[in-house]
Amino acid sequence: MVTVLTTDKSKVKNGWIIDVSKFVCWCQCCWNIPSLFPLLLPVVLLLSSSPLTFCVASPTAFDPPAASPAPSLRTTQSPFRPKLAILVTVSIVLLLLLLFAMGFLLKFLRRRKPTAAIGVADEEKGRDVSVEEGKGCVKRFKWDEIKGFTKDFSRLIGQGGFSNVYLANLSGSALGAVKIHVGNDRLNQVFKQEVDILTRLRHDNIVKFLGYCDDQEEGAMVFEYVPNGTLQEKLHGKERELLPWKTRMSIVFQLAEAIEFLHDKCSLQIVHGDIKASNILLDERFNCKLCDFGSAKMGFSSTVVPPRTKQIMVGSPGYTDPHYLRTGVASKKNDVYSLGVIILELVTGMEAFCPERGQLLTMMVASNLRGIAEGGGGTAETVAGMVDPRLDGEFDLEEAKAMLIIVGLCLQQSPTARPSAAEILQTMKDKIDSVDSRLSPPAKDSHR
Repeated sequence: MVTVLTTDKSKVKNGWIIDVSKFVCWCQCCWNIPSLFPLLLPVVLLLSSSPLTFCVASPTAFDPPAASPAPSLRTTQSPFRPKLAILVTVSIVLLLLLLFAMGFLLKFLRRRKPTAAIGVADEEKGRDVSVEEGKGCVKRFKWDEIKGFTKDFSRLIGQGGFSNVYLANLSGSALGAVKIHVGNDRLNQVFKQEVDILTRLRHDNIVKFLGYCDDQEEGAMVFEYVPNGTLQEKLHGKERELLPWKTRMSIVFQLAEAIEFLHDKCSLQIVHGDIKASNILLDERFNCKLCDFGSAKMGFSSTVVPPRTKQIMVGSPGYTDPHYLRTGVASKKNDVYSLGVIILELVTGMEAFCPERGQLLTMMVASNLRGIAEGGGGTAETVAGMVDPRLDGEFDLEEAKAMLIIVGLCLQQSPTARPSAAEILQTMKDKIDSVDSRLSPPAKDSHR
């Protein structure tokens, strides 16, 4: 008698599938590669979709040999295809080898990431060991290097409300200025924001940012050294110098160029937010270098943009846009207002705010500015009377008039009525013949 045995193909293949699954899991754990089961599932279903049937002859009780026919072996046809199985097996092996190679490559690249890709990652954060932009690079210093540059902070050359500036001896004979921020949560945030902005800036009339250090609670920023002090010191200091008319016009023009760069030529538009005479450095040729971006903001349009939440920030007396103080709405036109005040200081030689009298320069000359803008009688006398008397008449009357008209426009109550920095530059190019974007070395006695 022949017994026909039929068994499910899945029982035969279950062990093989489990072994393959274990191998796949081992690969995945070792190499951190994505799960392979979604890729192998169709293949597993293909191989396990049909039953496998076997027929086996088994001796049992049977009739006498003379009366029975010869025993026959009955089988059922199996759908198992050897060629297909071989092809699928080879494909799986090749796939596993490919994934094994990919896992090895990924692990190799991850090992190399700290040395090969750290520069890119840090550059994207804007706070990098070697961020290169335009001219020069920004470096991340260690605190010991900062102490070495400044000779343990031995020479103080400047001081602000929340920072001190020290003279630094950099590599070779180069001098630098190191600004140390007092550490607390709010000021640390201001420090990080200022570093982020400074790494984006490269302009002849913006102080060059060389590097920073954030190892300690106090943040440190390293800048080029600008030897001639600030415009505040030159115009209103105890040992103030007499800046010639041409030098004053060039300072205004350069400052307007720096502001135009911030507003219109940066990848992210920047509002400085604290333009004043003490934040304008002068180099050995009395060229302008705008500094101190601690109050700067990024991403503002050329017109007034109301923020979702008002952030009132008290500015410097005499320079801050009254509209901003009333509303907390920051825009590029805040800088334009401050530029108007700077021009007024350079033309008149007077301070933006007189602490002794408690008076704003803009309020003191408001009626004269309106008369000049309207072109009323006695304009020439009015203009001449407003120009710094220390110049002793050595200025161009038409240029002075043009500059005071620009001042009147910059100080408009409505920010939208004020000109842009680009428009101010164009006006100066058209009407100020003595302007020069770069100044040559001054004569020894020309600024005394």
